[in-house]
Amino acid sequence: MTTHAFPHAPMDDCPFMPVFGPPAIMFDRGRGTELWDSEGKRYLDFLAGIAVVSLGHANPIVAESIADQAEQLLHVSNFFANPVATEAAVKINTLLRDATGHDGQIFFTNSGAESNECAIKLARKHGGRGRHTVVSTLGSFHGRTLATLAATGQPTKHEPFQPMPEGFRHVAWGDIDAIRAAVDGSVAAVLIEPIQGEGGVNPATTEYFRAVREICDETGALMMVDEIQTGFARTGRWFGFEHSGVAPDVVTLAKAMGNGMPVGACWARSDVAAVFEPGDHGSTYSGTAIACSAVNAVIDEMQRLDAPQLAVRAGERLVAALTALPGVVDVRGSGLMLGVQLVEALDAKQAYADLLDAGLIVNAVNPTTIRLIPPLTVTDAEIDEAVAMIGVALAAQLTAGQG
Repeated sequence: MTTHAFPHAPMDDCPFMPVFGPPAIMFDRGRGTELWDSEGKRYLDFLAGIAVVSLGHANPIVAESIADQAEQLLHVSNFFANPVATEAAVKINTLLRDATGHDGQIFFTNSGAESNECAIKLARKHGGRGRHTVVSTLGSFHGRTLATLAATGQPTKHEPFQPMPEGFRHVAWGDIDAIRAAVDGSVAAVLIEPIQGEGGVNPATTEYFRAVREICDETGALMMVDEIQTGFARTGRWFGFEHSGVAPDVVTLAKAMGNGMPVGACWARSDVAAVFEPGDHGSTYSGTAIACSAVNAVIDEMQRLDAPQLAVRAGERLVAALTALPGVVDVRGSGLMLGVQLVEALDAKQAYADLLDAGLIVNAVNPTTIRLIPPLTVTDAEIDEAVAMIGVALAAQLTAGQG
């Protein structure tokens, strides 16, 4: 049994289940890229709620939209429509139609895992009995529900919950021959990320993504792209798959689309979505007006700012500065989804801890990689400040190692 103390007034015992461990800091306000803890200390947030607050904390446009909607209509049953969700579905479909060349339909969810659950059920219904297997890659991350955890290619995360649901197959990341061998007549879909986030910020090559599309076309399997972390301008395009020029059949979304409001979506080409019938899927809070008010505000504001270009420009500045630091081997990723690969002598977890003490929030996705996913609205001055802090933290480790 795991228990832990809660090192924040006024409680001694933690009121939360111990799945995240004891929370290190209590944050009580934020603005843009900045956060302040309950003691008034300022931090730069280069994690953005794990790629969620892409327009920054307490974005006034999003906040105003949510506040206005809260005074008008929060939620009605999905036996009925509401204009806010309808507008959001049209906006998302327009973005994806422009990116794929196909019209589609939307199912709104409350999280990325639920978006992938919807996609997995849709794939099974589309494939039919006997064609239900979903192929994904080792190192992938698709969620924490039983089905999406089974799709996640991280066996150590499966062990506490065995036996896992059947119908999932994992292959080596980036290996075209492995995908080709795995996709047989039992496979309903391939589920893949444009950039593996939790797996270490590992970008797919254009060749790899195009090969997956060709294999799906040859076999009749659906190509399902998990854009939960990469979607909504994070990589310098509206969706990560656009970098390779392919058109997926199903796209799953969440994180940035609500800028902190819990909301996600599963989009599918209209002919694929048509296999769902009334009663096949559902969610009490699907398309709730309060969540979709945030989605509409996010899309409008991202379009006004040209958010993909923000990610490109800020990403270029960040990459150039990081690659010049001693101890950095490589910076991989795209736009403002970056993995900083450190020399083997450095410890990414130690760097994370040191940076948190210094007032910069990042995370260590593996022993030698720091992930940076700041808001797309991050300023040049904030980038320079963050890089300076990273440089100090890495230099201290290098010096200690030499001693």
